[in-house]
Formats: sequence, C-alpha cells, structure tokens
Amino acid sequence: MQNGETSIKKALDKKAQYGPDIDLNKYRVVREQKVIDKLEDAPKDIKERMESVGITSSEEHERDGSIMFIDNKISHCSNKAPEGVEIMPVKKAMEKYEWLKDYSWKLVSPDKDKYTAKTYEEDADGTFVRVKAGYHVKNPIQACMMLGTDKGMQTLHNIFIIEEGAHAEMISGCTTGSHADDGLHIGVSEIYVKEGAYFSYSMIHNWGPKTSVRPRTGIQMEKDSRLINNYVILNPVATVQSAPTAWLNGEGASCQFNTICLAHPGADIDSGGTVILNAPGTGAEIVSRSITKGGRMMARGRLVGNSPRVKAHLECKSIVLQDGGQTLAVPELETSFADVDMTHEAAVGKIARDQIEYLMTRGLSEDQAVGMIIRGFLVGGIKGLPKELTDEINDAIERSDLGQ
Repeated sequence: MQNGETSIKKALDKKAQYGPDIDLNKYRVVREQKVIDKLEDAPKDIKERMESVGITSSEEHERDGSIMFIDNKISHCSNKAPEGVEIMPVKKAMEKYEWLKDYSWKLVSPDKDKYTAKTYEEDADGTFVRVKAGYHVKNPIQACMMLGTDKGMQTLHNIFIIEEGAHAEMISGCTTGSHADDGLHIGVSEIYVKEGAYFSYSMIHNWGPKTSVRPRTGIQMEKDSRLINNYVILNPVATVQSAPTAWLNGEGASCQFNTICLAHPGADIDSGGTVILNAPGTGAEIVSRSITKGGRMMARGRLVGNSPRVKAHLECKSIVLQDGGQTLAVPELETSFADVDMTHEAAVGKIARDQIEYLMTRGLSEDQAVGMIIRGFLVGGIKGLPKELTDEINDAIERSDLGQ
C-alpha cells in the first residue's frame, strides 16, 4: 500500500489528459456543516438554487429519497422507501458494511489525475445509494451537490449499487450558492449495475460563471443490465471536463450516454464518454447535442468493441449560434472483430434562416422561433429522457436569452 500512497501523492501534480489545468491551491476545502432537516424549510436562496437543477423541496410525493451536500459536509438525508432503498453518506455506509470496501476506488483510480488524487487525499465523503435486488423505485431519488463558499473546493466520492433486477431513476443536481460564483467541484462516482437491473441517472448542472467542474465516473454493467446516463449543462460556467467510462462486462448489457450542453462566451466545455463493450450482444449509444454562443465546446466519444456481435453508435451534433464560438467533435471507434455493427456521425452547422422565417409566418417572433428550434435540437432524437429532465431543459432555455 505504501507504493500506492506514493503514486497518489505524485498524482497530486498530474494534469488531466483533457481540459484546462486547474491550480488546486487557489481553492480551499470547507468543512463547516449546514444542517437542513426538511428541504421545504431550506432558506429561500438555497431552495431556488436547488430547484434550478431539478431538486424539489416537495419530497413527500415526488421523490423516494433525498440527500444533499453543501461544500463537503452532509446537510440533509431522507428516505421514503427504506424497504427497497438505502441512501446515506458514503462514510456511514463504509462503517455499516465491511463488504463495501470492495466497491470503493475500484472503477476510478485514485492516481488517475490530480483531481482524483485530491479527492482520495481528502478522504472525501459522498452519496451512497443501494437499490435492493428486485426492487422498483416508484419515484426518482435525488441528490444535490452545492458549492456554498466562494473560492471553495468540493470533493465528493459517490458509490451507487443497483442490485439484480432492480429499477431506479436518480436525478443529481449540482449548483453553487448565491454568493459562490468561483469554485471547484470534483465528483468521483462509481456506479454498479447488476444483472438485469435498470438505472436512469441524470445530472443537471447550474454552476457559477467562474466555477470549474471535474467529474470522474466509472460504470460497471453486468448481464442484461441497462443504463441511461444524461448530462445537461446550459448555464454559464468557466470550465468543465467530463468523460465517464462504462464497462459492459455481461452479455446483453446496454448503455446510453446523452449530453446536452450550451457553451456561453468564455466557457470551455470538454465532454464525452467511453463505452467498452466486453461481451457478445452488448450495445451502446453516445449522443451529444451542443450549442456554442461564443464558448469552446469539445464533444468526445469513444466506443471499443472487445467482443463479436456488439452494436454501437456515436453521434455528435453542434450548432454555432454566433461567431467567435468554437466547436470540435472527436468520434473514435475501435475493434478487432469483423462481426460488429459500429457507426458514427458528426455534424456542425447553424440554424437555417428558412426555418426561422417559416415559424415567423406562424405568428412567432424571431427570438421565439429560435428558441423553439433550439428546444427541438437539444432534446429531439434523444431517447430515454425523463419528463422531469425535459421540463428542466425547457426551463433552462426560458431562463436564458435563447427562449425569449
């Protein structure tokens, strides 16, 4: 273990493969705890920020479980379905279950880069969710991660286990407090989807304009399991670099990554995903829809067919809304087997003037026409988006100047 600790210390200076490098010394880890017994009683400014990322304070009838971290401490945890769901801080779960150590830091290496190394060094807490075998969650589980301190650093380590035959939907809303525009969020997540299980996991981000975001996610999937992973960021942010990796190890497993991004002026968003298909009959789809209003948008996707009889598709589409923005697409397909069906497509363009003019003849203003086209572009053709997520996308467009 000593060699491992040494490699982790060295990794504290290790730049990530992609994205602008962040100086960790600019930020401080805040450990002050802010307890919120009931989300409906949260202060108005916190409640407004929660709701901007799909986190509802009306838990009783709309969510089966809720957990919230402000900075690096647990603020709230409640469970409406204890018969089938466990939700608690990771540190508490590690104390409760000896076996959980076999799931910790197995899908994401602590020495991957400076961000994982910092999370490991801080012995970060995070969200633990376990959906018991055969249980079907009726309402979504929700998790809120909030940066509450300006110049603060949030490091979280999450573990989600969806057991055999279980079905679950989870919404993860990440945001900043009203006085915390500048900060750094690092979220390490390890997701295990067992045989025959289904997991829909949606991340909605609404950060401050100077916030940098570095999620690190690993996903392991067993036979006949299914995952839909949605990532949405439509509000101003400084930099984002996110590239989850899924290993489809069981025959018949399927995975879908959907990314919906808007790069505002000055933003640098590098987003994508990797799916490694290790068993026959596995399938994957990576879909990216992005718009740049002056920021830089990099869409990456990598599909690796390590087995015959796999099917995978990669699609990157982007709109340049105004001059000065930059969009790049990097699709990668890799296999050494002949019996595979792996395809990709990429397209970059602008909104066609005739589409705008047609809608204007139907009584819409130019801004309304543009907003309608953007809505259709961002969510059209993406399968499996939960209604709550579609509603949040529409609300985010309304809050921006795209939907005027």
